[in-house]
Amino acid sequence: MNIPGTIDRPLTHDPKKQAPMKPSTSEPAGSATPDFTSTGAIDSRQNRTREMQLIPEALARAHMHDRLQEAERDRQAVRLAAARRMQRRAERASRRARRALAMALMQ
Repeated sequence: MNIPGTIDRPLTHDPKKQAPMKPSTSEPAGSATPDFTSTGAIDSRQNRTREMQLIPEALARAHMHDRLQEAERDRQAVRLAAARRMQRRAERASRRARRALAMALMQ
């Protein structure tokens, strides 16, 4: 069997030696993707390769962004809980002071 090369195992990894890209048969005629010339195919392949290489970086950036937002929400929740604790403590102290003042006035 003499198969010229597949997507997984191309004959060459050099974009200049690969066949130019042909428009997809699944897309309707006159779609937004223009016909590629050999230079366009090379540029497209190089761009696609660059984009594919940047995908893990973009995923890591998105993951880090999510983690930072989650950490900020956690910090905000901790601050809110601490503020509520301090408010309850202040209210208890205020009630104690009122009670002590009332007891002092009664005697």
